[in-house]
Amino acid sequence: MASRDTSSEKTFFGHPRGLFTLFSTELWERFSYYGMKALLIYYMYDHVYNGGLGLDQGTAASIVSVYGALVYMSGIIGGWISDRILGSRRTILYGGILIMLGHIALSFPGGLAALFISMVLIVIGTGLLKPNVSNVVGDLYSKTDSRRDAGFSIFYMGVNLGAFIAPYIAGTLGQKINYHLGFGTAAIGMALGLIFYVVTSPRTLGKAGLNVPHPLSSDEKKTVYSRILIGIIILALLVIIGALTGHLTINAFTTVISILGVLIPLCYFIVMLRSKRTSDVEKSRLYAYIPLFIAAVIFWSIEEQGSVVLAIYADERTQLSFGGFTIASSWFQSLNPIFIVILAPVLAAIWTKLGKRQPITPHKFSLGLIFAGLSFLIMVIPAIVNGTNALSSPIWLALSFLIVVIGELCLSPVGLSVTTKLAPSAFQAQTMSLWLLSDACAQGINAKLTPLYNAHTEVSYFGYIGLVGVLLGIVIFFLSPMIHRHMRGLD
Repeated sequence: MASRDTSSEKTFFGHPRGLFTLFSTELWERFSYYGMKALLIYYMYDHVYNGGLGLDQGTAASIVSVYGALVYMSGIIGGWISDRILGSRRTILYGGILIMLGHIALSFPGGLAALFISMVLIVIGTGLLKPNVSNVVGDLYSKTDSRRDAGFSIFYMGVNLGAFIAPYIAGTLGQKINYHLGFGTAAIGMALGLIFYVVTSPRTLGKAGLNVPHPLSSDEKKTVYSRILIGIIILALLVIIGALTGHLTINAFTTVISILGVLIPLCYFIVMLRSKRTSDVEKSRLYAYIPLFIAAVIFWSIEEQGSVVLAIYADERTQLSFGGFTIASSWFQSLNPIFIVILAPVLAAIWTKLGKRQPITPHKFSLGLIFAGLSFLIMVIPAIVNGTNALSSPIWLALSFLIVVIGELCLSPVGLSVTTKLAPSAFQAQTMSLWLLSDACAQGINAKLTPLYNAHTEVSYFGYIGLVGVLLGIVIFFLSPMIHRHMRGLD
């Protein structure tokens, strides 16, 4: 249930006014993250004399995917800290501070050392902030509130508004002037988000997100903190030993992350299903969540390649000059969010208008997967028609981003909403972390997948991955009645 009565509040598109605080906070956090991400792969494989790091392109693609996997994997930490120690609201604040510090580190020309320091700070900070912002959005509504899906769609629009603006500001400054100037702009964006959150949240959020669902007892604190310290020491020793023996390579690291991307969600499901704090009804709902989770992994594997494979495609395979004017390849990263900003209100209005007649959640997931697969299949056409040596029209990239966005709007905001509904009461924030792990698992897979892309493999790469998306979407559609039954009365 919501922490307070919000049924009479209609100050932000007919929704609780706390939605505006969370909408704005997430807008600036996403501005900082996607501003950095629009530049990251180019910064890593660009020549040193251009201000880049001069890494191999396949290695850069793998690192970007691993980075993304770790960002979403760290949601485990944020969910646990929120559920057991701080509550969602304070966890959001500390996460934002770490993210800002990470972008500040990257804004200085410190080479690989600055890159890795920045990655650690942003990974941990995003893990603290992102799952808990979504969790507080869910806390603004009761589980039966008909505005719930529409509220998440509006929130999702804020996420993508920040992501839309970022490439034009941070991307342009980074590619046309200096990479570190672009990264510095991302730091400013996060600072603005933090200021807005601190100033407005006491007045608009009430008690939402302040509760610690399952706080640690005094005895548990001693045990848990000791284990955390021991874990950090062991991890540090493994890193040192790996570095000294030569086993700590990028390929070995990506393999470990790819394996963890699969094992950690599996362990999460096992723990929640076996927990005495999970009722029989909640277990049934978790079983319904498993195929939805798998569908989300395949969807995100395709969607997240927009900032890796399609970014490379934009830089090397796309016509960027028109009548003496040359656009920056990073600008293509704004296509996904701008399409969402335009179409999200339309989808939100459709779900609200249809009410109880709207498609059930598994059908929405099915549609999302099918559209994701089609977004890759369409990229086969320019290579077949013109070959891989000629530059292709930017229209093909625009169409690909448009199609995957339609799928994203069918799956992602609905996925956020259904996660908060299907979550066991004792694992609320941690179940939201599990949803974010679908993206971590996808990008862990991409760490091994994306280096396979090049001009020679282009047709088979887009073709096979796109076909997998479409076929799995069809499978989910036919499994929908069974999935819906296990949801036990929740749509």
